[in-house]
Amino acid sequence: MASIGNPDLETGKSEPVPESAAPVLLPPPPPSSCASFLGFRKIDVITRVLVFSATLTALIVMVASDQTEMTQIPGVPSPAPVSAEFKESPAFIFLVVALVVASFYALISTLFSISLLLRHEFTAEISVYMTSLDTVMLGILAFATGTAGGFALKGNEDVGWNKICNVYDKFCRYIATSLASSLFASFLLLLLSICSALSKRTP
Repeated sequence: MASIGNPDLETGKSEPVPESAAPVLLPPPPPSSCASFLGFRKIDVITRVLVFSATLTALIVMVASDQTEMTQIPGVPSPAPVSAEFKESPAFIFLVVALVVASFYALISTLFSISLLLRHEFTAEISVYMTSLDTVMLGILAFATGTAGGFALKGNEDVGWNKICNVYDKFCRYIATSLASSLFASFLLLLLSICSALSKRTP
């Protein structure tokens, strides 16, 4: 490879320049992970807001699902008003408790995620705890949703709860809406757990 020469002012000849002194083209620096980090944190915040909205919606709809209808009761000559309430089912009560806990957790974790978006000092430590809690909350909410869904579809003869949607149609629509919203929140928590695991493997 020809070396680059510099002209000598006295002789007018060019003196060779060592190849070590020639400019070296360095490879471009690797792209910074800051942009990907900020992108992940923004998605995390948005997803947690959706989890909070879904669990709160499911909770409100479930609590407001009471319906009273005139029903013929065995041993009573005339129809009497009978109410269908979530409080009559242990499965629905368990779902309500799980939704309260999930809503509170979603709110707190959203605030933490926003703080991580603004300040990165304790990102690694807090992310580990949040991922673990996401997994625990996913298990609780998914189990409660599945239990309440099976109870709503099949009933439970032990507590005298049979299929009642032919009478309490509004109540059943509220229950179905609450279950769908709770199932959506469970899916979002699963998505959070997967994204957190993948982000830790990204160099």
